[in-house]
Amino acid sequence: MRSAVSALPDFPWDSLAEAKAAAQAHPGGAVDLSVGTPVDPVPEPIRAALASVSDIPGYPTTHGTPELRAAAVTALRRRHGVDGIDPAAVLPTIGSKELVAWLPRLLGVGPGETVVIPELAYPTYEVGALLAGASVLRADSLLALGPQRPSMVWLNSPSNPTGKVLGVDHLRKVVEWARARDVVVVSDECYLALGWEGEPVSILHRSVSGGDLTGLLAVHSLSKSANLASYRAGFVTGDPALVASLLEVRKHAGMIVPRPVQEAITVALADDDFLAVQRERYARRRLTLQKALQDNGFRIDDSEAGLYLWATRDEDAWQTVNWLAERGILVAPGTFYGPRGGKHVRVALTATDERVAAAADRLG
Repeated sequence: MRSAVSALPDFPWDSLAEAKAAAQAHPGGAVDLSVGTPVDPVPEPIRAALASVSDIPGYPTTHGTPELRAAAVTALRRRHGVDGIDPAAVLPTIGSKELVAWLPRLLGVGPGETVVIPELAYPTYEVGALLAGASVLRADSLLALGPQRPSMVWLNSPSNPTGKVLGVDHLRKVVEWARARDVVVVSDECYLALGWEGEPVSILHRSVSGGDLTGLLAVHSLSKSANLASYRAGFVTGDPALVASLLEVRKHAGMIVPRPVQEAITVALADDDFLAVQRERYARRRLTLQKALQDNGFRIDDSEAGLYLWATRDEDAWQTVNWLAERGILVAPGTFYGPRGGKHVRVALTATDERVAAAADRLG
């Protein structure tokens, strides 16, 4: 019996061990900008919400509480101008990564079918397709697909790793193309609230969808906007029929967000102050790192939004990784995200103010 692991690529971050050791050997310790993991405090009201329902012994509902679903609908309208979402079409997820990894299989994609992912993409898009036994096509243009009819298309705006924002016209063309072929479009919108030089738009916004959510799904995470990575807190919404199908499968599989986490999600979605505070932190760190990199001959490409700087010195990505590691700074090579990333590195904004300042000093 063939193991599912044999079909998967090596876990990218394992290959950073040597560079990580070099960075850690720096007299001031390592500044780890290689992974987008939150480092700032979880807001106290969210922590209180988590504790407030910690003494409920029964099973939580897979669909999430009505309050959670209503909070998601309201937050999408208030923060991103998305209306027309049925609360029944909101489904909480155990973070966003598990959904990304299992979504093709949960939607019935299988061998002989194709999943389209961006040319530079979060590695788990590819992993999800491979776990389903499907093939993967990297493409940023519909023309690259030719006569093919894939089963599913992934979009990611703002992009991880590049920070690129897809415009309304581009998004609308993808939706129209997919609808003409009965193809599901899934938009990873985990960084939607972190626009800096561009204004990200949800695929569910009327300017893109025309008010028709058929065949569309949007994936959201609370990890970046409310520092809830350890809580594993996210949700998916969009086409009511697709969400209902996912709900039935997840009920059978026991893929349930813990009840205390559901309460935390509800509070996090209801208060924009948490998001505003976190945005200000990331904006400050972004400017510090951007200047330090540019002063050292780096060019910052795209990076209009999101949690990363897509930087290059027009050399092999691993050469750049090692150059920075010698200075105690750990970053991710662009090759983690696809062949087109061979001359870039991804620099995360997720380090404390002190560590970001240390990185800037070392580059200065």
